[in-house]
Amino acid sequence: MLTPNIETFIACDSAYDEARAVLFGAPFDSTTSYRPGARFGPPAIRHESYGLETYSPYQGLDLTDFAVFDSGDLELPFGRPDEALDAIEERACVILQDNKFPLLIGGEHLVTLGAVRAAVRKYPDMHIIHFDAHADLRDDYLGVKLSHACVIRRCHELTGDGRIHQFCIRSGDKAEFEFAERHTCMHPFSFDRLTQTVAQLKESRVPIYFTIDLDCLDPSAFPGTGTPEAGGVLFNQLLDAIREVCTLNIIGADINELAPMLDQSGVSTATACKVLRELLLAVLSKNK
Repeated sequence: MLTPNIETFIACDSAYDEARAVLFGAPFDSTTSYRPGARFGPPAIRHESYGLETYSPYQGLDLTDFAVFDSGDLELPFGRPDEALDAIEERACVILQDNKFPLLIGGEHLVTLGAVRAAVRKYPDMHIIHFDAHADLRDDYLGVKLSHACVIRRCHELTGDGRIHQFCIRSGDKAEFEFAERHTCMHPFSFDRLTQTVAQLKESRVPIYFTIDLDCLDPSAFPGTGTPEAGGVLFNQLLDAIREVCTLNIIGADINELAPMLDQSGVSTATACKVLRELLLAVLSKNK
């Protein structure tokens, strides 16, 4: 059984045996291609969460009404993405084997691959819904295949064609967009087509892994990230989209790419906390 973390995300202090969802952090940013700092995201989110209410007026729900266990941050070897991914996969496997919902807090976006590896072992027919500013479909970045710029390409190798649904994408090289045309379901710039995608996936009742790179938000709302891209969605649009996606059969999720020191105002960290609260409540309330 996992042991409790000393400082938990607000209200996520239930016993592991009782919990329906389990938080775990992956403080890793060794492959960040521009500004580093995402490894400080998970502890910053926990600490900042105590400035947040447990109640969501958006959903009329309170975190105290649900059992969530925060297992803390993994100790990950800096500069060794292969070993870091193994550790993330191992933790996610334990949570999934115990029939609990894994919610990973990154870290850079590469950490998603470890959780996806675990999820696809239990749910080989699963799809991925991906919110991001960047396509993350490079085959390699500067000769490195395990990079946050390649994470969705590596996930595609596990899922195959037509099972990755990308939204808000507004950055990538030409080859990434050409790859997406052939192999993924990309809806760039916004959440257009999200309602139709959710309807299709709901009808097929497939399991869904949900990954949110917080730089899908416009830098005016979320400057504290390593690779900000102008032209993103706004906070309320993201919350609406999260609630819509969470009507599906979500079997695991993550949020990533907060680099707290890049926004000295603290607004980005506070925003990440609120996104995490709303994501948790949307997932947990579905089967209350």
